[in-house]
Amino acid sequence: MTRAFNRRLLFAGIVFVLVATVLPLWLSAYVLGVLTTAYYFGVFSMSWDLLFGFAGEVNFGPTFLIGLGAYTAALLDNAYHPPVVICIAAGALAALVGGVLLALPALRLRGPYFGLVTLVAVLLLQNAIVIFARFTGGEIGMTVPDVLSVDPKLNYCYALAFFVVSAILLYGLSRSAVGLILQASGQDAVEAQALGFNVTKHKLAAFSVSALFSGVAGAMLVFYMGAASVGTIIDIGIGVQIIIGAVLGGRRTILGPAIGAIFLVVGTELLRPLGQLNTFVIAGIALAVILFFPDGLLGHVLRPRENT
Repeated sequence: MTRAFNRRLLFAGIVFVLVATVLPLWLSAYVLGVLTTAYYFGVFSMSWDLLFGFAGEVNFGPTFLIGLGAYTAALLDNAYHPPVVICIAAGALAALVGGVLLALPALRLRGPYFGLVTLVAVLLLQNAIVIFARFTGGEIGMTVPDVLSVDPKLNYCYALAFFVVSAILLYGLSRSAVGLILQASGQDAVEAQALGFNVTKHKLAAFSVSALFSGVAGAMLVFYMGAASVGTIIDIGIGVQIIIGAVLGGRRTILGPAIGAIFLVVGTELLRPLGQLNTFVIAGIALAVILFFPDGLLGHVLRPRENT
């Protein structure tokens, strides 16, 4: 049953990619812009799911890693104007190094303390941006002189390509031996360690991979928007949206969080004419799904087949 489901999932993925590829031929620039942002948020949620869904570590501050990548790329571009690719690579490296430096001491903690550490890290980064407003633009934010492209169709293609590659790599990793060890560590770390697995090393690896993808996506998002600010990149509300998207789509599935994140971004935009009521409606839908389908949308479909 699981093999048959995986085949259907692969077929659905191929259909999605084919349909998404031809969307620029008939959608407006506005709709393409919404989908472009949704794809980046999909990567954020997939990266978060690798750490929480499989490694079992609750990261309450996914925007810390995203912010490191975004602001490093923006600062480098403003200071030296290197090629955008170099800035994105620097942002990914900064997120990776910052993630490792945070995870090394944090992973020694037990219970909710790891999550609290990641949340405090977001607050520290926000304060650092405000304190060094001369360089970062503070609460107002900072613009970047370069962008990925001024063509909305090309920006859409960049985001879609990165989204698809990230989904393939993260899903493949979750189904590999490393992913199985992470899942065992997340469910029962003591038993996994008794079997001879280095739980801390594997969780550190998961955090590093999550940081890498988050950093790249954060940097690319900055060069898509043309600016970086606390409210659009590092705000705690952004982190909550990423987490809700992952839980809504189905944790421990990688692809589910992508679906959930895209649904939140697109749904919020579709209901924008309702004003502040749109957030209430989307939150209500998310709450209902979480209450009645604890495994999320994709998880609800997948779990029964895995148990048969």
